[in-house]
Amino acid sequence: MLHEEVVGRIRAMLLEGEIPPGARIPERDLCEKLQISRTPLREALKVLAAEGLVQLLPNRGSRAARLTDKDMRDLFEVCQGLEALAGELASERITDAEIAAVAATHAAMAQHYQNNDLLQYYRCNRAIHEAIVTAAGNPVLSGLYESVTARIRRARYVTPMTPPRWALALREHEAILNALQRRDGVGLAHILRAHLRHKREEVLQAGFAETENPGVARAPLLQPA
Repeated sequence: MLHEEVVGRIRAMLLEGEIPPGARIPERDLCEKLQISRTPLREALKVLAAEGLVQLLPNRGSRAARLTDKDMRDLFEVCQGLEALAGELASERITDAEIAAVAATHAAMAQHYQNNDLLQYYRCNRAIHEAIVTAAGNPVLSGLYESVTARIRRARYVTPMTPPRWALALREHEAILNALQRRDGVGLAHILRAHLRHKREEVLQAGFAETENPGVARAPLLQPA
């Protein structure tokens, strides 16, 4: 297996929660599963440590990194800036066909909302945000966005929402689509910033991140049905 494949497989396990935050990295099991030796595995873990997904423990192996509240705030702040810039650029560069595709995905997402299907709703939601970044047509921006959002993807697209918050999120997405269709870059940037700011507060209130004060108990995170 190529180095990039090993990194990609382990990254997916971390982002999808197969190896949960704070858990020890099961090196022996991974070697057997991926059919590799310890050396390529540890090289892959160094790459993932540089991405902030793994914490290397001197002479004690490694563990899946945990995000604190401050980490989550910092990452969402950067994500807000990146998506706002993407919105401005996409408004200038997006094609009519790409707008139509986003509108179709939005319609599917709204139907999942009506069906109370949060998992499918989140899949469409993520596709819309990524489509806007892609439409910005800036590979540097896309690379930075992928690096930052990889670390908050589970929190962003797994955290449950209360009915009022879910309704607000859908209205925000309707405004996002409307601004994109009008190619209003300034308006779209403003909406995306507010949308990400609201999402950050939702994630923090749900207790997805590790509190900075270890003595403070956090309620368990509920998963969407």
